[in-house]
Amino acid sequence: MRIAILSDIHGNCVAFDKVLADLNKDAIDRVICLGDAIQGGPQPAQVVRRLRDLDCGVVMGNADAWLLTGEETGSEAISEERRRTMDAVRLWSLAQLSSTDREFIKAFRPVIKADLDAGRKLLCFHGSPASFDEVILPDTPYDELFKLLGTYDTQVMTGGHTHVQHIRRLGPEGRFFFNPGSVGFAYSHHQPEEGFQADPWAEYAVLTSEGERLGLEFRRVPFDAAELIAVYRSSGRPHSNPAIAQYRGR
Repeated sequence: MRIAILSDIHGNCVAFDKVLADLNKDAIDRVICLGDAIQGGPQPAQVVRRLRDLDCGVVMGNADAWLLTGEETGSEAISEERRRTMDAVRLWSLAQLSSTDREFIKAFRPVIKADLDAGRKLLCFHGSPASFDEVILPDTPYDELFKLLGTYDTQVMTGGHTHVQHIRRLGPEGRFFFNPGSVGFAYSHHQPEEGFQADPWAEYAVLTSEGERLGLEFRRVPFDAAELIAVYRSSGRPHSNPAIAQYRGR
């Protein structure tokens, strides 16, 4: 069994289409999306269309929930200027979506469980199984990681939210957590805010379960940054220039 794990598309269908083309070259049995699929980029309706055609399970991410409700649930401090920008993009994104699209997003699930070979289980979520706002990073202290995930007896766990491809072991039993990275907004966390640049590739992962054997592959699929910039410019999305600047020169 081979399961493709996607996350954090963020309305970037240019990148998402490259991932789908990459998947079509492979023998994939199932696709699961870990949320934050729609909000942010210039192609929210196109991403909804692809997800509906793909007929895959989708987890509710914090950005998906915020798109629908406008209610902030995270603890991050947000300046008034940034809030105004976010609100303008949110309203534009909603205007691109039909009532059917919105109902589709409302049906995203808090977690998704899947059976693997040899009696193993896979647990999929956005931030943590308890909250899509929880943050798990490569350097999250182990005791904190264990508080978030240690009480679950699932062999394999996967979450998104932080846009960082990584894997963490959970105890001596061989359980592990992994983050597949971001399809639509990959970037290095180790760079200054001034001159920030996003990466011109889409990230995802493939989990393979064959009897007692488990395999995990992290993938990066390049996309044309110039194409994405052109989409931003023609989309009518407000505040596109700062987003375009993140890809200029890439």
